Amino acid sequence: MAMAGQFTIEDIKRAIPTTMQAAVYRGVNDVRVETVPVPKIGAGELLIRVHTCGICGTDLKKISSGSHSAPRIFGHETSGVVAAAGQGVNQFKPGDRVVVFHHIPCGECYYCRHKTFAQCETYKKVGCTAGFEPSGGGFAEYVRVMAWIVDHGTVRIPDGISFEQACFVEPVNTCMKGIETLQLMPGESVLVIGQGPIGIMLSTLAKRSGATVVTSDLYPQRLTISKRFGLENGIDASRADTVKTVREQTEGRGADAAIVAVGGNGLIRTAMDAVRPGGRVLLFAQTVRGEATIDPAAICVDEKRLLGSYSASVELQKDSVQFVMSREMDLEGLISHRFSLSDSVEALKLAAHPQPDSMKIVIQAGSSWEGNRN
Repeated sequence: MAMAGQFTIEDIKRAIPTTMQAAVYRGVNDVRVETVPVPKIGAGELLIRVHTCGICGTDLKKISSGSHSAPRIFGHETSGVVAAAGQGVNQFKPGDRVVVFHHIPCGECYYCRHKTFAQCETYKKVGCTAGFEPSGGGFAEYVRVMAWIVDHGTVRIPDGISFEQACFVEPVNTCMKGIETLQLMPGESVLVIGQGPIGIMLSTLAKRSGATVVTSDLYPQRLTISKRFGLENGIDASRADTVKTVREQTEGRGADAAIVAVGGNGLIRTAMDAVRPGGRVLLFAQTVRGEATIDPAAICVDEKRLLGSYSASVELQKDSVQFVMSREMDLEGLISHRFSLSDSVEALKLAAHPQPDSMKIVIQAGSSWEGNRN
């Protein structure tokens, strides 16, 4: 059998091995590249040959915190090629290039009726797996996509759009949901704290809504990168007082809104101080449970609002697909490092300890395929 890097799209249609490589989570900060069985599919399901899978901060937090039982195979920002289709699947066939969402809600429960889709019990059941407890599975050569994800969460990649661009559909959706939660109005000012890949996407979408965007980061290299995406007004937080600078730019009031796009709770107070009375603060990266110190009078007396947004919204699926597939934003330009699946442990370590010039990191099981850019 040919090595993974030698496969063409036609090879994928013809030959499915019995075993594959995968980055297997075995415990806290313990991920190993192992040989595991290729998952079997049933009626209504798909088997996807993974090309590219982005590393998400939530993957890293699960690995570092031990919040999930082991073993598991994480990775959910997955694009690839249909290798096999189960009985009854008519909308996709082997050879189709696709990207998959790993969560889709039921659409009928209390939380779905109230449009809080991430709290739906069906949504919480991950619908993609490379083996073990379903956990996304994108850090592997093959992923099994379950029937409800095939029906409602699998998207065809248009010709001319790369697997790398396409793998951003789910993270873009989460950012769109955050911007919708913040309810930005044209002409409002918004501070985005953190200019990693998520911060740049949030900033771009905030600017797209008509807001005036101010960015901040401790690393000037990241502000330089964000300027490539048209985000010119950046604050080097290693040298300047972010709150003071924002107030100077807003006639002393503070921004209308702020987004905390950095994990941890230390910058929540900064964001609250940077917005005007009646302003809003969105927590986007605070996905680890714990405690944070806030000024309750800022919420009561100053009428500032503290908001949260987590995961994707099925209602924004078409919008996020259109944004990505139309290349309204050059999302590939956010990728700083590409690792083979055999080097996935190194990839995860770099993502967990980002450098000033490291941005989006992806793991690629099929980066040498023939036609991987189309």
